[in-house]
Amino acid sequence: MTTLQELLAQKEALEQQISQIKKLQREDALREARELVETYELTTDELFGKRKAAGQPAAAKYRNPESGETWSGRGRTPRWLDGKNRDDFAI
Repeated sequence: MTTLQELLAQKEALEQQISQIKKLQREDALREARELVETYELTTDELFGKRKAAGQPAAAKYRNPESGETWSGRGRTPRWLDGKNRDDFAI
């Protein structure tokens, strides 16, 4: 029967082999991908999709008449609106 020490040594040897083969195949894959990009004139948008543009802030729906502060109705309710009817502050 195989001992724990022997199995751990085999595991370490296999992990080293995996790492070496992965490194070689990675280099081949990278070279091939670069060739395809160059041959077909691919763009990053075509390969990875367009990045989502940063969203615009939500429009204000409520205004504090005393200070002029606004709130979009998203997120935490501001203190000046706590316990009050929101309709009274609607823009």
